Amino acid sequence: MRFTLSDDQNEIKRTAKDLLAARAGVAALREHAEGAKYDDALWKELCELGWPGIAIGEDHGGQGLGLVELCVLAEELGYACAAVPFLGTALAALALEAAGDTEWLPKLASGEARGALGRIGDLIPDAVDADVVVVVDGDGNASIADDVEAVDAIDSSRRYGRVNSPGATSLGDVSAGLDRALVVVAAEIVGVMQRSLDMAVEYVKERKQFGVPVGTFQSVQHKAAQMLLDTEGGRSATYFAAWTADAQPERLSSAAAMAKAWTSDRGRETTGSNIQLHGGIGFTWEADAHWWYKRAQLDAAFLGGAGEHRARISQLVGAERAGAAA
Repeated sequence: MRFTLSDDQNEIKRTAKDLLAARAGVAALREHAEGAKYDDALWKELCELGWPGIAIGEDHGGQGLGLVELCVLAEELGYACAAVPFLGTALAALALEAAGDTEWLPKLASGEARGALGRIGDLIPDAVDADVVVVVDGDGNASIADDVEAVDAIDSSRRYGRVNSPGATSLGDVSAGLDRALVVVAAEIVGVMQRSLDMAVEYVKERKQFGVPVGTFQSVQHKAAQMLLDTEGGRSATYFAAWTADAQPERLSSAAAMAKAWTSDRGRETTGSNIQLHGGIGFTWEADAHWWYKRAQLDAAFLGGAGEHRARISQLVGAERAGAAA
């Protein structure tokens, strides 16, 4: 396996970072999040660039690239905390492709339709006003939701909904799509963590106490170092999982669970540390740290929290060892 992105993947990352820096700054985030609406102009531009269909097969109107490329985009969108329905649309496409249901894929790939994916009873990002919402019940059975209840959540950069019962249209087995979805959510959390780290480091280099930058204090350096460790650990776990999806799919389930468990735990911790390193101002509405903190809280719980996925890892490893011993 590669331990770094390829030249083409790095170009996708650079292009995404530059575009979002120009189009999805904090001012745009505040404008759309405080109005509880999406940035339709930015979403249209992303659709024109083919972002929603980057991992959808070419025979369904997508670009036919892999999960690594999709994770690159998800990370940069998490870094920007962009107010667009990309995550839900991409995850719905992964589930529908896994189920072999191709009716919606061309529309999702082009951005003509918006989608969402989630579990019954849970908060589902991008579900409100989505054209197709894929829901999974407690037994792993997937269907297309008939009714979505709008929910006001702490993360106003997204429109969240809840589905309380299965839909009439059954999709069958989408387990492979769910594993891929976990990796994409982990990638978004990595972007959130990286932005929080960058914000914290920039602030402690400029903020002074007793005539010196607070970043020279050992306790501050220790916290920033832990943020870096957690972010890079999450990135490594996530991109390994993305690599297994296309190269060694038999390892995807455990790798996806590892990535989601790490980022769910450490994403909350890293974004909280960003607020703490900003001091008293970090807790205010006027500071920007809270946007990424809120996104991390809901992403951490989405499709299962850290404890659930650690338990899943134990089950998968136990089954693997039992099979090897048989």
